Amino acid sequence: MATRTTGNLTGPTGGTGDAAAVLTAHGVRRAFDGRPVLAGVDLSIAAGEVVALLGGSGSGKSTLLRVLAGLDAEATGRTGLRGTAAVVFQEHRLLPWKRVGDNVALGLTGPDVRARVDRALAEVGLADRRRAWPAELSGGQAQRVAVARALVRGPDLLLLDEPFGALDALTRLRMQSLLRRLRAEHGFAALLVTHDVEEALLLADRILLLDGGVIAEEIPVDLDPARSPDQPAFGALRRRLLDRLGVPAA
Repeated sequence: MATRTTGNLTGPTGGTGDAAAVLTAHGVRRAFDGRPVLAGVDLSIAAGEVVALLGGSGSGKSTLLRVLAGLDAEATGRTGLRGTAAVVFQEHRLLPWKRVGDNVALGLTGPDVRARVDRALAEVGLADRRRAWPAELSGGQAQRVAVARALVRGPDLLLLDEPFGALDALTRLRMQSLLRRLRAEHGFAALLVTHDVEEALLLADRILLLDGGVIAEEIPVDLDPARSPDQPAFGALRRRLLDRLGVPAA
C-alpha cells in the first residue's frame, strides 16, 4: 500500500520542489496480474497549479489518479497531500434517489450547509435545479453537479479523471470554460487526466506525459491565460504533443 502523508497548507508556498507542493508522489508503483502499470512515478503539483496528465490508452493515467486520491490500497510508494482534495470522475456518480441539492450536500455538516450548497450550485449555473432529480438532468448538467459537489468542500486540490470525456463537443467546451473560470475564482490546484491534447493545452500550466509506467516528459505550457487553439504557439505545442504521443499529422 502506498504510504500517504497529509498536512495543512500552512508551510512554505514559494519556490519550487516539495516544499511548495500541495501534492507529491515518490516511487509510486502498481501492477495488475503481475503486469506493471505504474513503475515508479514521481511528481509534484504546486498550490494553485493545474497539471494535465496525458498518455496513451492503458498507460495508467486513471490508475495513478486513483492512487493519488487514496482509492487504491494495492499501490506502493509514497504520496503526500497538504490540505484537502476532491475527486471528479468521468461518470457523475450522483445518487439517483437523492435530489441535486442533497447530492451536493453529501457528507457536509454544520448550520451553513444549505447556504454552501446553494452557493456551489450557483457557481456552476444550476441555482434553479437544487430540487431536481438526477434523472431530470442532461449529461452536462449532471457533471456540473459533480463539480459543485467537489467545490462545496473548498478543496485545495481537484483530482479530475477525464471529467468531460463523456460529453458532446459543445458541452465539453462549455465545461472547459467553466473550469477555467472556477479555477481563477477559487485558486485551487488540479490534476487533470485527459486523452484530449487540446483540452490539456487549454486548461493546464504544465503537462506530464505518462509512458512506460513513469513520467516520461514534462512540458510547461507557456501560453497566455486567454489562450486559443488559433494561436500559433498553441498549434506548435499541440503538434509537439501529438508527435510525442505517436499521432500522425492530419
